[in-house]
Amino acid sequence: MSQTYQPKKRKRAKAHGFLVRTKTKNGRAVIKRRMQKGRKKLSV
Repeated sequence: MSQTYQPKKRKRAKAHGFLVRTKTKNGRAVIKRRMQKGRKKLSV
């Protein structure tokens, strides 16, 4: 049996990257919340 998670950098960035987040209002809210929390990485 193979592992179920086969990571790919491009696919991950396309789904959860900074540019994708900034496109929608809710995505920008996510970035904003993470900034307020003081996250080192805001997105992938």
